[in-house]
Amino acid sequence: MGLRDSAALLALVLAVTCSVAVAYDPLDPNGNITIKWDVISWTPDGYVAMVTMSNYQMYRHIMAPGWTVGWSWAKKEVIWSIVGAQATEQGDCSKFKGGIPHCCKRTPAVVDLLPGVPYNQQIANCCKAGVVSAYGQDPAGSVSAFQVSVGLAGTTNKTVKLPKNFTLMGPGPGYTCGPAKVVPSTVYFTPDRRRKTQALMTWTVTCTYSQQLASKYPSCCVSFSSFYNDTIVPCARCSCGCGHGGHSPGGCIAGDSKRALSPGVNTPRKDGQALLQCTPHMCPIRVHWHVKLNYKDYWRAKIAITNFNYRMNYTQWTLVAQHPNLDNITEVFSFQYKPILPYGTINDTGMFYGLKFYNDLLMEAGPFGNVQSEVLMRKDANTFTFSQGWAFPRKIYFNGDECKMPPPDSYPYLPNAAPVAAPRSGMIAAAASAFLLALLLVA
Repeated sequence: MGLRDSAALLALVLAVTCSVAVAYDPLDPNGNITIKWDVISWTPDGYVAMVTMSNYQMYRHIMAPGWTVGWSWAKKEVIWSIVGAQATEQGDCSKFKGGIPHCCKRTPAVVDLLPGVPYNQQIANCCKAGVVSAYGQDPAGSVSAFQVSVGLAGTTNKTVKLPKNFTLMGPGPGYTCGPAKVVPSTVYFTPDRRRKTQALMTWTVTCTYSQQLASKYPSCCVSFSSFYNDTIVPCARCSCGCGHGGHSPGGCIAGDSKRALSPGVNTPRKDGQALLQCTPHMCPIRVHWHVKLNYKDYWRAKIAITNFNYRMNYTQWTLVAQHPNLDNITEVFSFQYKPILPYGTINDTGMFYGLKFYNDLLMEAGPFGNVQSEVLMRKDANTFTFSQGWAFPRKIYFNGDECKMPPPDSYPYLPNAAPVAAPRSGMIAAAASAFLLALLLVA
């Protein structure tokens, strides 16, 4: 093998390795979105297929304005009709006389319908405005589906050609889809659930998410504080970039300005560009972790999430934390909590999310743009310590994106003797003893 061949092979290996690493999430190694096509019947010039999108990501969901799925036809196929979704463009259908297809584009793009469409335009798991829940948060809401009738296609398993070049936007970039692959046909129940039937043909497409593809800047940052040190460790300066797009200091709004208080500032824009409150970090989201109290057998931390984006509400948000003491969580106040076991046995990662109709909606920047909770954890005598930043999380994710952490050497340091707060019952007993002692001294 010559020098040129060796260099080419090395470049190929590096490209493959980097592409895999970019889309790999160590806290959710099996997370992906799988798009499945089930051919359920043949038509005179093609087939009818049920297309199901299943989100197997534990803590990353698709927010409004929802998903867009696209592909390239292998031949000259057209979409005669869709139930539960619609193509964004019809394309050139001028060659058709009489019945006009729903879409004639070689590269169609399909979006979900809004809730409340007429019943005859709906199917199961459709019409959610493209919003798909994370599997770990809401398994029932992690599926979206539509039915498509395809014409000018094959009418047998041997003549149907699989679509190519699948894309998934949800609602921005970040997803990369692999090729369609034929798999064993899906077996499912008939609508009356009294008989099993089988798809005539099935293929699947797997799409994975890369934060680096979604944006070259982080979308959130983390700050720290503690009861044993007056130092507040802020988000690093320009954590989410400075001077790019709408995040430049000239494009942000001071939180106490008249513009920030005006009702028009929250008006959404079609391009979805953020309108941020002016901060040194310039992040849409800040997560603050405060080590609050130290009991004899337990310790308590407070988590606060603040939204600095005047144009974005975060619905069904998720917060993932990695910390070695999460395996000893005793109580979580005002958030839901679910352990995440990416490797089956190590219980050091957990997902927090809001209580429905209470704080599952994180409002835009302003007085209501924050949610918070406290976490009570039991101490492990073998590992627990407040020294060297042990009480602070190793990683924080918000809505599936990893947040920028402060540098480790900036964490609040532990003084020579950290005070230990007595549990509430102990505090009451101490107060009662002091009162009795005062009575005795007076007597």
